[in-house]
Amino acid sequence: MIRVLLVDDQALIRMGFRLLLESAGDLDVVGEAQDGQSAIEQAAALRPDVVLMDVRMPGVNGIDATRRIVEAHPDARVLVLTTFDLDEYAFAALRAGASGFLLKDAAPAELVTAVRTVASGEAVVSARITRRMLELFAGHLPAPGENVDPDAPHPRLADLTPREVEVLRSVADGLSNAEIARRLFLSEATVKTHVGRILAKLGVRDRVQAVVVAYETGLVRAGE
Repeated sequence: MIRVLLVDDQALIRMGFRLLLESAGDLDVVGEAQDGQSAIEQAAALRPDVVLMDVRMPGVNGIDATRRIVEAHPDARVLVLTTFDLDEYAFAALRAGASGFLLKDAAPAELVTAVRTVASGEAVVSARITRRMLELFAGHLPAPGENVDPDAPHPRLADLTPREVEVLRSVADGLSNAEIARRLFLSEATVKTHVGRILAKLGVRDRVQAVVVAYETGLVRAGE
């Protein structure tokens, strides 16, 4: 059973999500929170597998709550709920450690699938969407390599092999494992192995976070 914590400042939305998720059979809503501070406290007490997190809330917002929950409970996965497709708040939540985002008006089946996917350790945001978000909000990204040799590897990428760097570039381009395999003339199993090693070496949780690192380190730049 997948344990879910609902975080939204609107009681009707929480009730709707609860009814939907619990009808799935394998999802158990273990708690609800109406703001970020309550979410942090309930995540500590209830240890949910997945937190459905609204980002626009009074008091402690969903971004800060996401960061603190992920830091305190690395096994918890945060799925951000947003009203707008390219929401700056959702982008900030991804950088804070969320495993993806979903529109509040998504189809019921899509929400259920997203929760299951996040619980399994995967990201629900495609890298293509993440790339669009990063390009739109590139001005918010730090540019640690701006004043150094652009050909010099960023320290955070130093442990990656040349092949892993190629794979990371492809992930940031929004390619699936199968597409990367075709691009680099590798087997899909080999690509999966490379991706796993990249995530471990970068210390990130999923492909979404790896794409953020690719932009933050200057490996990939907006508009390329």
